[in-house]
Amino acid sequence: MFGSGLSNQTGAAIGALAFPVLGPLGVVAVRQYVAALVLVAVGRPRLRAFTWRQWWPVLLLGGVFGTMNLTLYSAIDRIGLGLAVTLEFLGPLAIALAASRRRLDAGCAVLAAAGVVVLMRPRPSTDYLGMVLALVAACCWASYILLNRLVGRRVPGAQGSAAAACTSALAFLPIGTAVAVRHPPTAGAVLCAVAAGVLSSAVPYLADLLTLRRVPAHTFGLFMSVNPVLAAVVGWVVLGQNLGVPEWAGIGAVVAANAVSVSAMPR
Repeated sequence: MFGSGLSNQTGAAIGALAFPVLGPLGVVAVRQYVAALVLVAVGRPRLRAFTWRQWWPVLLLGGVFGTMNLTLYSAIDRIGLGLAVTLEFLGPLAIALAASRRRLDAGCAVLAAAGVVVLMRPRPSTDYLGMVLALVAACCWASYILLNRLVGRRVPGAQGSAAAACTSALAFLPIGTAVAVRHPPTAGAVLCAVAAGVLSSAVPYLADLLTLRRVPAHTFGLFMSVNPVLAAVVGWVVLGQNLGVPEWAGIGAVVAANAVSVSAMPR
């Protein structure tokens, strides 16, 4: 679980190193290609056998997958890795809290909201567009979770996820071509983008697949809380993105809200 989270955030940081050459759009395009190759190799989807009842949630999942990565990487470019991932993390947290009627979860929602207020407080350097992009990524992540459940019920195995990754990669194919023509990539930038795809898509997918065979889903959900902290640390080490005490307090509030809510759930 730790390796999966660290790989995911390190991949995002390495991908950010290619922003000056490829921009977030080019890096996301390469990441989508890598994700499609990995998921197709694992899932081996039988696309001709899909019915329309299976295709429409797969197509929606592919669209959400691409939009989620694009808005997240665009947010990272503007507000940094730690803040972007923390705001994006509100997506799965909202899904977990919305399904509960406990007073404790209402308190957790208030705590998370307080953390968001601290992170988005007005100041001269506030980049509201970057924060809005991160919140759009959070909505996409929440939609991604719900659509994955639906696809999982209608398409056997990992075929649905693989098909969704394929549709997303195909949609980004002309975009990636246009970026390459307008901004000829360097070898270093391409390597960083490919590394982002491998570390943020391939490694976490396979690691989570193995982890969930050994670790209860409850424990897995609890450990997800560490991702915003890992993102902040990796952003500091790899990209030199320092956070102040208020930012760390906001991240801590969001992480604590998820940890408390998951810990109190019936096993």
